[in-house]
Amino acid sequence: MTSFLAIALMSVAPVNPAPSPLLGSWSVDVSRLPMPPEARPKRVTISFSDSGDGKWTTNVDIYGGDGTRRHMAGANALDGTPGPVSGDLAEADSVAVKLPAPNVMVMQLAKGGIPASTRVYTVTADGKSMIETAAYVGPDGKPLLRTNYFSRVE
Repeated sequence: MTSFLAIALMSVAPVNPAPSPLLGSWSVDVSRLPMPPEARPKRVTISFSDSGDGKWTTNVDIYGGDGTRRHMAGANALDGTPGPVSGDLAEADSVAVKLPAPNVMVMQLAKGGIPASTRVYTVTADGKSMIETAAYVGPDGKPLLRTNYFSRVE
């Protein structure tokens, strides 16, 4: 009986895993940014899309209060392999990405071969909110952590 059950289970077609809740577009709650209101951007959006072959495309748009727009993008493997960033390179020119869980992304940014920041994105259980924890070194050489709160853009 046991071998029949094993054979029956092996013949069942594999089930495709559910897509990661990280996929989609997100907007930061600028009112909660840890900076003076006059220094805050008007809007920040980030989107993650599956570009196939184990890669995701990330697009980040920052709209300044002065009307400027910064755009950064990258299509990167999810296995931690470094890849390029395109667009505005003020913060980073390369990135490595891993998904340790379907609702968690770890992103390491670097510029000129020097670590710039580490970002951890976590989607809440209801799939409507995402929290970004950014780790970086401040101008005084001390480590800093910043938390940003995102809502899913429908």
